[in-house]
Amino acid sequence: MLSSSKRNGVASRGSTKVPPPSPRSANQVREEAPAAPPAEVVERAQRRQFTAEYKARILREVEQALASGEQGAVGALLRREGLFSSLISSWRAARDRGELAGLTPKKRGRKPSRNPLTAENQRLQRHNAHLEKELEKARIVISVQKKLSSLLGLPIADDPEEM
Repeated sequence: MLSSSKRNGVASRGSTKVPPPSPRSANQVREEAPAAPPAEVVERAQRRQFTAEYKARILREVEQALASGEQGAVGALLRREGLFSSLISSWRAARDRGELAGLTPKKRGRKPSRNPLTAENQRLQRHNAHLEKELEKARIVISVQKKLSSLLGLPIADDPEEM
């Protein structure tokens, strides 16, 4: 004999009635759940820094991999070292430009604030250059006045006190 039961108002053949799960509290669910493994979270991630020697070594290895002609050798090297091809491109460009220091890591972040004495020194140097230009103009005017005086036959005083 076939057993029939109604589920959602529709009779089905061959199914048996399953009792609904008993309601559980949130605490019971938490107790039954497996404990989560402890997650180690680093307080602040650190950016990797590569030395110039490391960069030069990797560039040599990349060029050897290219020269070998082996399919996927460069990709395997990049995966092994955890590098991106864009890094290789920028390192190669720095090396090709002849920047010896181009392979050394650059300090990141905000530039240090300027020394106030340096700013004052620069201001005074600009002011001094301005005064030098003004002095040169005054000397030109004085020389023109002397020439004019000699042309007109007026006496010229060499000492400024006689004027």
